[in-house]
Amino acid sequence: MSAPGGGPADLSDGVRPGAPFGGLPLPDGVEPLVLEVAVGRLTALRARPRDEDGRPAPARGTAVLVPGFTGSKEDFLALLPLLAARGWDAWAYSQRGQADSARSPDDAGAGRGTGYLLADLAADAVEVVRLVGGARPPRGAGRPLPGVHLLGHSFGGVVARAAALAAPELLADLVLLCSGPHGWLGRKADLPPRLAAAGGRSLWALDNPGLAERDPRDLEPLDAFLRERSERTSTAALLGAVAVLADTADPTEELAGTGLPVLVAHGEDDDAWPQAWQRAMTARLGARHEVVAGAGHLPNAENPGATAALLDDFWGAGTP
Repeated sequence: MSAPGGGPADLSDGVRPGAPFGGLPLPDGVEPLVLEVAVGRLTALRARPRDEDGRPAPARGTAVLVPGFTGSKEDFLALLPLLAARGWDAWAYSQRGQADSARSPDDAGAGRGTGYLLADLAADAVEVVRLVGGARPPRGAGRPLPGVHLLGHSFGGVVARAAALAAPELLADLVLLCSGPHGWLGRKADLPPRLAAAGGRSLWALDNPGLAERDPRDLEPLDAFLRERSERTSTAALLGAVAVLADTADPTEELAGTGLPVLVAHGEDDDAWPQAWQRAMTARLGARHEVVAGAGHLPNAENPGATAALLDDFWGAGTP
């Protein structure tokens, strides 16, 4: 039995066909999937290399992209086909509690972010990496399959780093995109009381009161998507992320000790994480540092072409 779309047989278990979410059209070559992991079904998007006849072609490697706070797999819609065009089997998934992905079994503990600890989210990332193509013992003689290229955006970078620390042997390298070495006390401290007083209204509704009361059919497609994504996102997941983002623990030295190649990159106008912190983290890691022109905190959407070229260059440097 093969994976959806004709992938390798060893990827079929736990990978199922999915459905588009939120009304945004999928670019050509991007397919919706569902990943069966311990927490439940995590929704995913995949774009992979194709030959001139549109059939799946051999990939140079596999990449897994992890979205950030309030985000989802759709944050990478523009980037995925550009990576596939460069020969990468590119996956993005929505983390537990985000959009249409499964919630934590104890999601009702919304006041404490229960079930959304960093360890929980990192364990999900490790499961996804194993499922879609991590370093595994070969079937018969030969070397293990190459590891996955793992990328995390912003809060997703914190999760990806924790996954790298938990299972570095599964990875080829790590990309921290617009993500810093640690959080700071009081970061997003206004959100828990706002959400507690919201009476069930989503964060998007709180931030966009002028649009929140409109019929979704009267909204621009992107606004309609953002509204639905926010309404479907777990409040407990947001609270859990706030706690992670306020954690001042700095695992940079531990990450350096894994020996994984690391790329630290951000938009030239990124203001969500201090750029000085990102540069200092780069130096401590002995990593590569790059700035994406014409982008802020979301270069994967604001300048996907330059972001894809940068990732291709970094990943390709370690690919035979």
